[in-house]
Amino acid sequence: MARDFSTVGVVGLGTMGAGIVEVFARNGIDVVAVEISEPALERGRVTLAGSTDRAVAKGKLAAADRDALHERVHFAVGLDALHSVDLVIEAVPEHLDLKQRIFAELDRVCRPETILATNTSSLSVTEISVATSRPNQVIGIHFFNPAPVMKLVEVVRTVVTSPEVVADVEALCARLGKVDVTINDRAGFIANALLFGYLNHAVGMFEAHYATREDIDAAMKLGCGLPMGPLALMDLIGLDTAYEILDTMYRRGGRDRRHAPVPLLKQMVTAGLLGRKSGRGFYTYERPGSPVVVPDEATPLATEAVVADGARAITKVGVVGSGTMATGIIEVFAKAGYEVVSVTRGMEKSAKVCEAVKTSLNKGVVRGKLAEADRDAALGRISWSATLDHLADVDLVVEAVVEELSVKKALFASLDEICKPGVVLATTTSSLPVIDVAMATHRPADVVGLHFFNPAPVMPLVEVVRTIRTSPEATATARAVCATLGKTGVVCGDRSGFIVNALLFPYLNDAVKMLEASYSTADDIDHAMKLGCGYPMGPFELLDVVGLDVSLAIQRELYLELREPGFAPAPLLEHLVTAGYLGRKTRRGFRDHSHR
Repeated sequence: MARDFSTVGVVGLGTMGAGIVEVFARNGIDVVAVEISEPALERGRVTLAGSTDRAVAKGKLAAADRDALHERVHFAVGLDALHSVDLVIEAVPEHLDLKQRIFAELDRVCRPETILATNTSSLSVTEISVATSRPNQVIGIHFFNPAPVMKLVEVVRTVVTSPEVVADVEALCARLGKVDVTINDRAGFIANALLFGYLNHAVGMFEAHYATREDIDAAMKLGCGLPMGPLALMDLIGLDTAYEILDTMYRRGGRDRRHAPVPLLKQMVTAGLLGRKSGRGFYTYERPGSPVVVPDEATPLATEAVVADGARAITKVGVVGSGTMATGIIEVFAKAGYEVVSVTRGMEKSAKVCEAVKTSLNKGVVRGKLAEADRDAALGRISWSATLDHLADVDLVVEAVVEELSVKKALFASLDEICKPGVVLATTTSSLPVIDVAMATHRPADVVGLHFFNPAPVMPLVEVVRTIRTSPEATATARAVCATLGKTGVVCGDRSGFIVNALLFPYLNDAVKMLEASYSTADDIDHAMKLGCGYPMGPFELLDVVGLDVSLAIQRELYLELREPGFAPAPLLEHLVTAGYLGRKTRRGFRDHSHR
């Protein structure tokens, strides 16, 4: 039988601590909420009241239940008030010496059988536990912010934590309606170890002026379905907190460069630019603590203003290719009112592409997303061809052929001869250097990357890739076209992976390395990222959908270009690909899909 926790103590009533108090009190458990001083205690009271009042206003908590919840909470100054509780959770700032001092004092104050828990997200639970005479009863219980809402709890056992304590805490998590993943004491645990490498990489991308803060954030929200962009998320977490977590993980986690804080982060913390809480971080906020972003000197002009500056008029578009991507791009342009010339290698392929476009447009009509007249008008704008010569009078060409550099270079050399001057030539490559394609022509200033995401008619993002030879007019034209298509165009430099893949795939690779090290299971890692970080899919679900062979190829490209040891493909990923376990398409990847 799991032990019954009737009274729980919470030390530290900041956002996290007050949230943990609310979780316990909501579930019928009496809470002793402790702070260091009366003013700090009052701030904790206000935070708890604000959260529960919002829940009532949103209809998620009855007023009577809120009042009963507050009745269960006893506020006190000083740790002595915790002398008779069954469990204590510490939620003070992430400083090891502070936590050790508190645990030594709790060890003295609390009953011998009381479990002592830390909510640390990055520090060693083992190092905290040795400040007590009962390390076997010390455990990590890592809630995610906001604690009343987020479903995940990481239960962190040390090498000496008693199995009974682990079982009791797991049962308690279930009683609280949380999903727990139980793991060993390692820097960053699951979620932060995977999340912060990605966030740090995004800061590095911004520091290098590779893309604007708005474009980096839009790319990850629209390209990956994430709830927030990485820089906005850093502002929410607090840049000082993020720096501490990264620095701790770097020192504790084998000095992996992925976790070495980007220099800009330290500079911003030193300058007091801590994110939302200080009113300024990567973005500027209405006031300290406000979530409302206000324009500042770095806020870009509206797309219309940029577009007016040098964009060329586009009325007729050529699309070269016959695959899924080409088919989707033809549909997108035709629906947006452009005349489209589709060019494939033979009329048989053209007929197939035509049929695929018709099928997709008909689905739109059936679902009520497209009027029959608009479908007919879109089809009427498309002409079908098997020769590149029919691109002689277009204003823009979008290439969507196979991802082989030699094929693309040969195609662009032909387009250079056929197309009139001033035509923007775009490649949809997701992994090849755009400059290599551009230099196959005599007009590299007119060549850009237009990386659509699959399926093109649905996905709202396009990465506009400018090379060191791309003219401002060609970039402005590409952005204008994206806006006309109803897409968000994000501009970035010509580097392997562009924005989305460069940030996404190292994170996926880190997850594979975590699995490979037997630190956790694929299921628990997927749970942690979906429930702890709000990701639409866990890393292993996503890898199986994308294809392990595709993922490996992208990771190899990133590693070859950046030569960063942390980007080297995980051996487990290479072994699975060698074994033919490529994901859903072969019915076996990280999981067995044969029965699904």
